[in-house]
Amino acid sequence: MLESIINPVVAFVLSLVSQLGYLGIFIGMVIESSFFPFPSEIILIPAGTLVAQGELSLGLVFLMGLLGSLAGALINFFLALILGRKTIDLLLSKYGKILFLNKEKLIKSDTYFQKHGEVTTFVGRLIPVIRQLISLPAGFSKMNLFKFCLFTSLGAGLWSLILISIGYFFGANSIWFSQNTDLITLSILLFVVIIIIVYVLYNKKNKRS
Repeated sequence: MLESIINPVVAFVLSLVSQLGYLGIFIGMVIESSFFPFPSEIILIPAGTLVAQGELSLGLVFLMGLLGSLAGALINFFLALILGRKTIDLLLSKYGKILFLNKEKLIKSDTYFQKHGEVTTFVGRLIPVIRQLISLPAGFSKMNLFKFCLFTSLGAGLWSLILISIGYFFGANSIWFSQNTDLITLSILLFVVIIIIVYVLYNKKNKRS
C-alpha cells in the first residue's frame, strides 16, 4: 500500500527535476528535507553525473541542493516552533500515515537531539531517518535560528557534496555503484562517527579549560 503511494510521488519529483533543471533540484531537496521521506540520493547523484557530462554546473547544483535542504529544514523548524510538541504529536496520531511519520521516529530524533545537543543539526543531516526529522526537536527547544541555519547548512552542504561527488565520479559506472552501496553507506556513517568523537573530545577539552 505504502509503495503504491510513494512510487508515483518519486516518479513525479524525478520528472519535475528533469524538466525544471536547477529549480527542480531545489524543489526536490525541499521535499526531501521536510516531512516526506524522499531520498536525496536519487536527485543529487544523477545531477552529479550530469555535471561530469558537462550538462549542469557543479556550483549551481551544489547551491540548489544546499538551499533546498535548508528551506525544507526551516519548514519543519518553524512548524515545531509555532505548533509545539503536543500539537505535532496530535497531528501524527491522526495524520501520521499520510505524512509518512510516526511518534517512534520523532522520539528517536528528539532523544538524539537532547543527548548530543545543537551539533545534531549538523551531524543529523548525514544520518538516514534522523536527517529529515532533526529540525523538529530543534524547533521544539527554540534553538537559536542563526545556529540552526549554520549547522544545518554545514551538514546539508557536506551531504550534498558527497552525493554529487558520487554521481560525478561513479555515475557512469552504475554497476559498480549498485554493487557497493553498502560500502558507501558504511563509509558515510564512519565519517559521521568520527565527527561526533571529535566534537565530544572538543567539548570535554573546553569544559576542562
